[in-house]
Amino acid sequence: MECFRQTVTASQSIPLPLLFLIFGSTFIGICVLSFLILFIIAPIPRPPTKAEKSFKCIEPDGSISPAQQLPCWQDTYAAAKSDAQKKGDFSSDGLGIEAAELFMSLVVPAYNEEDRLGIMLTEAVEYLDQEYGASQPSTSENGSVKARMNGHSGASNGHTTHPPPKPNQGWEVLIVSDGSTDKTIETALNFAKDLGTKSSALIRVVSLQENRGKGGAVTHGLRHVRGRYAVFADADGASRFTDLGKLVKACEQVADSKGRGIAVGSRAHLVGSDEVIKRSFLRNFLMHSFHLFLRLLTPPATAAIRDTQCGFKLFSRPSLPYIIPYMHSQGWIFDVELLMIAESAGIPVAEVPVGWKEVKGSKLNVLWDSLGMAWSLAILRAAWTFGVYRRS
Repeated sequence: MECFRQTVTASQSIPLPLLFLIFGSTFIGICVLSFLILFIIAPIPRPPTKAEKSFKCIEPDGSISPAQQLPCWQDTYAAAKSDAQKKGDFSSDGLGIEAAELFMSLVVPAYNEEDRLGIMLTEAVEYLDQEYGASQPSTSENGSVKARMNGHSGASNGHTTHPPPKPNQGWEVLIVSDGSTDKTIETALNFAKDLGTKSSALIRVVSLQENRGKGGAVTHGLRHVRGRYAVFADADGASRFTDLGKLVKACEQVADSKGRGIAVGSRAHLVGSDEVIKRSFLRNFLMHSFHLFLRLLTPPATAAIRDTQCGFKLFSRPSLPYIIPYMHSQGWIFDVELLMIAESAGIPVAEVPVGWKEVKGSKLNVLWDSLGMAWSLAILRAAWTFGVYRRS
């Protein structure tokens, strides 16, 4: 107590302007130090290597192709933006993005998913082939995707049928192996080979040399999509892939005058279902705590989304240049950064209820990953708020 009195007495003898200067300098010093610490700990993703910007697929003769260069709309966009800035034009609104070559691109991030990947791909390719195939395979020639996977031709009466082509045609699948150490790549290529010559080349397998995290794998894949729409879906197949049509419809409805729109799959309607009720108390507690933390730290539109973490999100092609070049998070929290960037760019977002089921084999550690996501969210929000991350 005596020490406190002496401190107060000493401070009273200091001239008021000098006292303000001391407090002001201390405050500025703390701010500068905090910014430097934030600058150091905020994650900066490493650039992709040349090998990571290539893919393999199945050749018509059934062999595995040599590595081929992936088309990259982001590289083209960045070059055009750089040229415009050299000419004094720092507005990127008029640059646009390369025209789509097909209707739907599916990005599947996969880390050691040899056991679950084939099941997910079977459901996805069945739907993509049915809805967006350039022409429907005849029953006598090819049968369904599931039939081809099982080695059956699906012959019926021997007659070939050719339905009229659909206006929205063409699809591709980009499987991004995120530094997998198992047989994920072999599983993906074998799946493509079993499809037969008609669809096998539509499956492209990309290999990241080091594990980036789910966010890094998804972002990498979205840089190389050719579709009018791009969707990413988890390799576990937990989301019902046939709900993709609902996402497309919602995205079309909310799209702005530039064609920008996002539709996010949501499991919020399942909160009272058996799948959620049967979870452990700890998991449900951490889930609700994270959602509260997220609402406190994110801007209004992002905070209003009831399920930011569902691994089933669709983007219109014109929205991608406003989001993907500015992504930093490579872990589980990347969904939130993606939505915050979209909000800052004024891109409308629709939340769409989708079917979902619990799938065994999750790599998410409920306790530690939940704490890690909260920490990452705090760093992410601070980095964007204080200018460590910028849209430039």
